[in-house]
Amino acid sequence: MRIGVAPHRLWPAGEDELDGVLETARTAEDLGFDHVIASSHLLAGDLGVTPDPLVLLSAVAGATTRIGLVTSVLILPLYNPAVIAHQSATLDRLSGGRFTLGVGTGWDAEEFAAAGVAFAGRGRRADEQLAVIRGLWRGGEGQPRLGVRPRADGGPGVWVGGHSDGALRRALRYGDAWHGSGLDAAGLTEVRDRLAVLGEEAGRDPAMPPLELTAGHFLLPPGFAAAVTPPGRRPLGGADATAESVREELGQLADAGLTACSLWLPVATEALPDALAWVADEVLPHFSKG
Repeated sequence: MRIGVAPHRLWPAGEDELDGVLETARTAEDLGFDHVIASSHLLAGDLGVTPDPLVLLSAVAGATTRIGLVTSVLILPLYNPAVIAHQSATLDRLSGGRFTLGVGTGWDAEEFAAAGVAFAGRGRRADEQLAVIRGLWRGGEGQPRLGVRPRADGGPGVWVGGHSDGALRRALRYGDAWHGSGLDAAGLTEVRDRLAVLGEEAGRDPAMPPLELTAGHFLLPPGFAAAVTPPGRRPLGGADATAESVREELGQLADAGLTACSLWLPVATEALPDALAWVADEVLPHFSKG
């Protein structure tokens, strides 16, 4: 299992808490994490402040040499697909092929209103956008040539987020991986079974070529105080996590088919380096392929 981490704490309250993201990303690389993740919210709100994911990951790419770069997730319907195809191809090439485009359809209608984009129909538009992006990356007859081609033929990897049947069909049609959030092993097994049924209906076997299963998880390492309480989702390893409970749950997730786990750490910004070191000491040696 590949294990990644956000380069800032979960839901920073202010912009000053983002000032150290490049140093944190370098620390994550030095500690052996596989990738860093960047989320996508256009507006500040109850979830704090959020930097633009492509700008953030471009800066991280220039500050690091090995670690992967993943949007988790870019709210695709807010963007022009040709622009995203060009930006992501550029980042993929300049980073040496380290970029993965994780996409979702979003949930905050206020963000769509601010961007002047219709909230309704965003799932259908995401399907259309991914078809355009994939076509532009591949190039060929009838396709305009992007200003910069991606490093790999066909473009960077695509993780498609969402738990609805529409999202699962989107992952089967356009994705290299499905990207979920907060599921335990039983929930992940259910998603895998749904993908098999939906894939049969759509004419794609999720195992040929393999559709990876990836997910984001909240983790509060033992001995650390929470700066914010994530709602709704059970944290990795339970509410009172131990090294043993975290490793046990990750092992169950790996057995259920999870190939990449991306961590959001809800600790104070000043405690983040120590929290990363705890994960590197107690978790990475048992799972990470970074």
